[in-house]
Amino acid sequence: MCGIVGIVGSEPVAGRLVDALKRLEYRGYDSAGVATLEHGAISRRRAEGKLGNLAQKLAFEPLEGRIGIGHTRWATHGAPTERNAHPHATDRVAIVHNGIIENFRDLLADLAKDGYLPQTQTDTESVALWVTRELARGADPELAVARTLKQLKGAFALAFLFRDHDGLLIAARHGAPLAIGYGTTEMYLGSDAMALAPFTSRLTYLEDGDWAVITRDGVTIRDGRDAIVQREQQVSQASALLVDKGNHRHFMAKEIYEQPETISHTLSHYVDMGAERVAIREALPFDFAELTRLTMSACGTAYYAGAVAKYWFERYARLPVDIDVASEFRYREPPLAPGGLSLFISQSGETADTLAALRYCAGQGQHVASLVNTLESTIARESGVVFPILCGPEIGVASTKALTAQLTALASLAIAAGRARGALSEEQEAELVRELVRLPTAVSQALGTEAQIMDIAKRLSKAKDVLYLGRGPMYPIALEGALKLKEISYIHAEGYAAGELKHGPIALVDEDMPVIVIAPSDELVDKTLSNMQEVAARGGNIILITDKKGAETVGQDVADIILIPEVSSFVAPILATIPVQLLAYHTAVFMGTDVDQPRNLAKSVTVE
Repeated sequence: MCGIVGIVGSEPVAGRLVDALKRLEYRGYDSAGVATLEHGAISRRRAEGKLGNLAQKLAFEPLEGRIGIGHTRWATHGAPTERNAHPHATDRVAIVHNGIIENFRDLLADLAKDGYLPQTQTDTESVALWVTRELARGADPELAVARTLKQLKGAFALAFLFRDHDGLLIAARHGAPLAIGYGTTEMYLGSDAMALAPFTSRLTYLEDGDWAVITRDGVTIRDGRDAIVQREQQVSQASALLVDKGNHRHFMAKEIYEQPETISHTLSHYVDMGAERVAIREALPFDFAELTRLTMSACGTAYYAGAVAKYWFERYARLPVDIDVASEFRYREPPLAPGGLSLFISQSGETADTLAALRYCAGQGQHVASLVNTLESTIARESGVVFPILCGPEIGVASTKALTAQLTALASLAIAAGRARGALSEEQEAELVRELVRLPTAVSQALGTEAQIMDIAKRLSKAKDVLYLGRGPMYPIALEGALKLKEISYIHAEGYAAGELKHGPIALVDEDMPVIVIAPSDELVDKTLSNMQEVAARGGNIILITDKKGAETVGQDVADIILIPEVSSFVAPILATIPVQLLAYHTAVFMGTDVDQPRNLAKSVTVE
């Protein structure tokens, strides 16, 4: 959730870059910087902390350039220092970057052979150095960027500023958003419409894989195959006070597509990507190693996030977990040992039932922790320690990016608990962290199933009842899938543990019953597919969500297979939420319902 801005201007841009960055403060940051061209040379100003520190530095050391880029950084690789702050620069190019370059170590190893050595701890510098080498080999800026982009693995947005090119910015998008703004004698670049609202309302949103050459005269956009393409120009309704839908029809769609970026942002808080370890920033009033049990409670989608996390804590940390829906938890009056840990999950931090459960546990002498998106909320204020999910404002009532942020944070906490309890070795921790770091890219790839899912959703919109099946940590994802479909399409749906199919739900199966099976190729896939065959034998209409390996084991009795990237079983539940969300969304669109504000529902449930 770093913020990127750029201006190809007709007057000095540094002050306006800082103003634009202020409109991106809601995305979170720990350092900031700008770079401009002065007499053809790259000049930078960077500062730790708040934008006021950068503004103060510019007041004493102003920049006069008419073209520039700016950035607010949330540290991922390397500490939040001025040295690691963006823009990163060589003598030939300056860049700003939002996202994660997964293969930066491989890039740096290759660059070192030619004497190109990093000066920072960041993944971003590898991109600046690679472009610089291409320029030194004779490539012009466009060719240098085109060649570099083909080397990068990850989910990212990038903007490039070049020495001696006083009218040129190049931007690229793969998984993280970027918008191009049109002025009369200027052009603009921003992470979202809010940043550009004071300058222009005429925007073009880059599509995934696009890269753009921006001059004062306009923009040329190329796709991932380097072919020139036309992207729609539209009028934005964003202002400095409003979150904009971008080029999406609904906020829910926008928030689904933000997930490569929001997952990266959450990871940046919990994971030291350079060291490949989890690094909890919060001071813990408890010791994971001394806990005998973890108690979790939440409502709705947040409860399903906790249900997935139960598998993680028990498997990777060997920590027993109790989880209950908050509206039932306190009425059981469960006995809780003083000094234990209770964890509460809530996007808003104001959910009444969850707050009541928290107060019950606090009264039982428990350590109280919360996982929230709103740090000023009541649940956060009444917690002994707060774990933020940092996904930014979520407008759609049906939770999407908050869920994957919650899961990402919970996965990180499970790793931390596993290390503290001696259940994970340093090498095992590093491997799990690598799987988390690859997740934004996998999510971006999973979003590529949308066209196929739209066709399936059109048929699904005619159903009266739908079953979702999953096993192990996919069981809570099946429950979440059914909830999403009910919430926004108003179609009756139920989620079941796949092994429970024969204990009742199979009686519902006929040729009119869509059965959505969530079964990536983990250690349980064979058993889940066996349950699926029971559905097929009774004429059920099966929609299978799996990866290539899982699809290879399936017979001919499946109506549709939605392929997601093959990832480890650890992160597969997070990835599997993506097609589940898209399926619910597009079904609701075909049904003509109010997707962002479904009937009878509220974003934050503040009553019992």
